Amino acid sequence: MRPTTILKSLIERPEILVMPGAYDPISAKLVQQAGFEATQISGLGVSAGHLGMPDVSLLSLSDMCDRTRAIVNATSLPVMADGDTGFGNAVNVWYTVQGIEATGAAGINLEDQVMPKRCGHLEGKEVIACADMVGKIRAAVDARKDPDFVINARTDALAVEGLAATIDRANAYFDAGANMVFVDGADNLDTISAMADAFRGPLAINMVEGGKTPDMTFDELQHRGVARVSLPVSTLLSAIHGMQRALAHIRHAGTTAADSTMFADFTETHSLMGMDHVYDLERRFMSPHQWAEKYSSVTARRST
Repeated sequence: MRPTTILKSLIERPEILVMPGAYDPISAKLVQQAGFEATQISGLGVSAGHLGMPDVSLLSLSDMCDRTRAIVNATSLPVMADGDTGFGNAVNVWYTVQGIEATGAAGINLEDQVMPKRCGHLEGKEVIACADMVGKIRAAVDARKDPDFVINARTDALAVEGLAATIDRANAYFDAGANMVFVDGADNLDTISAMADAFRGPLAINMVEGGKTPDMTFDELQHRGVARVSLPVSTLLSAIHGMQRALAHIRHAGTTAADSTMFADFTETHSLMGMDHVYDLERRFMSPHQWAEKYSSVTARRST
């Protein structure tokens, strides 16, 4: 089954789909290793990891295509790409969808913020006219080659225009062909329930540690009618925290001695990256003499 079809079916099933964010190939591998069924590329994470800069439309379409392709190649999970605002108007969205789909992604987020956008859990957001976003979604639907490629229309209208306008926008986006509508910055369960009841298609939200969405369990969200929840920065924030702890430890202790409570296992990390496959390929395609020469010093050390 194609990744697009898998992702679409995961969204449409009764059970909630939980999609941790990936911002590089290693985080995508870890999402898969942890047993999740799909991953969401985080534009904020890519901006932080690729540029070390905020999520304010600094990444280009080429940047996002390159990063998306690398993440798709690192995992067998369906990958939802982040198309930002589509990098312009409806014409730009058409080319954005073509470019992102060609990376092997299973779907794309497209948002209705004014460009330059910002993280949906920050203040100062602005949204474009509903009619303009409808045109973008129609362009996205027209541009995709695989009819199962998921068009996830993100709206930031809740913080700007309120609940009623958000519902109106969402249903206009569904009418234009969106497969799912993602409301960023949902701030309580009653609001989430009202949207799920009124939407003419699947509702998606996200949960950001320290952001606007309160702590809720996935069971609570499923009970309120949420089809998908993304965790866009869980991997990024935990990685930053882990590196901060490790670097402080090294500076204080004056050593890089391995600490199993703080550092990942070196050998397991190479396995995660695929080094075992490299060894297998060497054994298959190198002559026995080449292989013995390459690893003779290792064999000698192990025998002493």
